Amino acid sequence: MLEKDVFFVNSQTRKSSIQGQAGALEIALDEPEGVSRGVAVIAHPHPLFGGSMDNKVVQTLARAFVQCGWSAVRFNFRGVGGSAGSHDEGRGELEDLLAVVQHAAPAGEGERALALAGFSFGAFVTTHAFARLNPIRSIEKLVLVGTSVSRAPAAAIDQAAHLKTLVLHGEQDDTVLLSAVLDWARPQALPVTVVPGGGHFFHGQLPLLKNLVVRHLSSPSS
Repeated sequence: MLEKDVFFVNSQTRKSSIQGQAGALEIALDEPEGVSRGVAVIAHPHPLFGGSMDNKVVQTLARAFVQCGWSAVRFNFRGVGGSAGSHDEGRGELEDLLAVVQHAAPAGEGERALALAGFSFGAFVTTHAFARLNPIRSIEKLVLVGTSVSRAPAAAIDQAAHLKTLVLHGEQDDTVLLSAVLDWARPQALPVTVVPGGGHFFHGQLPLLKNLVVRHLSSPSS
C-alpha cells in the first residue's frame, strides 16, 4: 500500500545531507523551543512502497518528540528522495540509520542523549539499530510504531530496556498483522499498546498516536 499523504512538521524544518555508506543521505531537522534534551532519530516506512521521511506517521513522531523537548531528525533511506544508492532490504538501511546517529548524536565524551523511533519498515530497522547501539551507549527512549516483523525478523528488545520502549500497533492493521507483532513480542514479555480500530497508517487517529507517544516520552524510564 502506498502512503503519499504528507504534511510538514513546521516551517522551520532544516534540510541538509550527510555522507552515508552509499553516498549522500538527505536529512531533516526540527528543533524544540529552548534547550534540546537530546536527539531523536526517526526512520521511515518501506522505500519500495512510497515510504519517505515526509510520511505523515513519521512526521507525527517528530512532532511528538519536538513537543517534549527533543531535536527530531528524520532522514531518507538510500535511494529515496535526495539520498543516493538503492534499496538494500534492511542491511544497508541499518547502516544509513547508524550513520545518521553518528552525525547527529556521536558517541563519546559529551555525547547528547539519544532516542530512536521508527514506523513500519523503519521500526524494523530501528530494532536492529537498537540491538547494535544499546550495548555500547545509553538510549533514553525507543518508539516502535506498526513494526514490520513479517518480511524479515525484527530484533528482540533487551528486557532491561522494556520500560523505555513503546510498541504501538493498530488493531486492524492489514499490512502488518497485530497477531504477528504479538508473536514477536510474546517470547520477550514485551508489552504492546494496541490502538482500537487503528489501521497501519492510523488514518483519523494521528492525534491519538501523538498523544500516546508524548505520554511515553514524558514518563520516567530506567
